[in-house]
Amino acid sequence: MHNYFVYILECSDKSYYVGVTNDLETRLSEHNNGENVFAYTFSRKPVVLMYYQRFDQIEDAIDFEKQVKGWSRKKKEALFKEDWDEILRLSNYKN
Repeated sequence: MHNYFVYILECSDKSYYVGVTNDLETRLSEHNNGENVFAYTFSRKPVVLMYYQRFDQIEDAIDFEKQVKGWSRKKKEALFKEDWDEILRLSNYKN
């Protein structure tokens, strides 16, 4: 069995970062230690893990990561609460 994780971090500037990894604990440490000067989170430390979901298949994890990256802030925040009714409502909302 494989473990892949889609995760959402809240950065120090209150923005959200969505990523995928096969080692959530190590990846979170890398974000907070600033191991990549070109990373979005490098100048936005510390980061806090707000949500994660585990997948068996990397393709499923990547598909979900891409989907969530396109979501609004409010929709991501509904995901943190696992408020599926709100996620559905926001999915149907048109500006």
